[in-house]
Amino acid sequence: MMSKKGTAQFWDTAHRYLDHQLKVIRQVSSHTIDSYRDCLNSYVDYLERVENISRKKISFHNFGKETIKRYQTWMITEQGLAPKTCNLRLTAIRSFLEYAAQEYLWLMPVYTDACTIAGVKTPNHAIEYFEPNEMTALLAAPSGISKTDRRNQMMLIFLYDTAARVAETRQVKVSNLHLDAGVPYVTLLGKGRKYRNIPLMEKTVLHLKRYLKDFHRSDPKTDLPLFYAKAHGLLHELSSDTFEKMIKRYAEQCREGGYPMPDRVHCHMIRKTRAMDLYREGVPLPHIQQLLGHENISTTSGFYAFATLDVLAKAMETVNPDNGVKSWSDPDILERLYRL
Repeated sequence: MMSKKGTAQFWDTAHRYLDHQLKVIRQVSSHTIDSYRDCLNSYVDYLERVENISRKKISFHNFGKETIKRYQTWMITEQGLAPKTCNLRLTAIRSFLEYAAQEYLWLMPVYTDACTIAGVKTPNHAIEYFEPNEMTALLAAPSGISKTDRRNQMMLIFLYDTAARVAETRQVKVSNLHLDAGVPYVTLLGKGRKYRNIPLMEKTVLHLKRYLKDFHRSDPKTDLPLFYAKAHGLLHELSSDTFEKMIKRYAEQCREGGYPMPDRVHCHMIRKTRAMDLYREGVPLPHIQQLLGHENISTTSGFYAFATLDVLAKAMETVNPDNGVKSWSDPDILERLYRL
């Protein structure tokens, strides 16, 4: 049985990890902190409800490999949680134990044991993106007659050219634009509060200069949001819902005009489309990684791994003209070719 000292040590360490290590030292977003807090609380709830350990008695001795594996199984079989959710919770536990092991060296074996637990296998889903004709139609959908349409068209162009996340685009200030630099660029604030500079294409720079004259005429160096709405005479940052409603509205407008659109559309598809277009043009993955703000190249390569199949098939088809043999694009052929 663990002592009161061991229990206090666990809770004190958990609070320091969430409220100081993540928030102050690593400066991660409040969303990430809330997510990790929920993950750790979920494990504590499991220990109390399933393992019958009172939360007043929980200590690091309850973070053994077998206990965590039982928790993992419980999440899958009893809770029916998605693999992604299960893996996020396991990642949160590992991250917490890594911090704790730096504070208390005797916990290092507990942390290393947790690192040997395999994550739940996630199904490979083809990423969603717009085909070139769909993207062209979407960018041209706003009429440009109303001020809202002119703003929205600039938002769509910006999202595509920079491959920025919606959260990053919402936070862009006019002062983050560097349109007169030798290589024009915008500074984005990404995940983990990390900044990255994204080059802007010549046409996008021209669009932005016109947009600034229309929407930020009074102060072109302002720290006001680049994209905003006005309510009661005050400018405010757009919500994520505004972005999602916008793209759904224009996608529906395209369908009504006879242009095909995917059944399900969302703003993140524009980011994926830009990356996919660059990938198809032969841009190296490390460059795409830098554009997307992925910390690890494996995120980028895993994200677009399925695209290799598509690109490879088309390349093979190009150098092997049809001679009565089945097309390399045939799904059945591809499935048999790329199976272990």
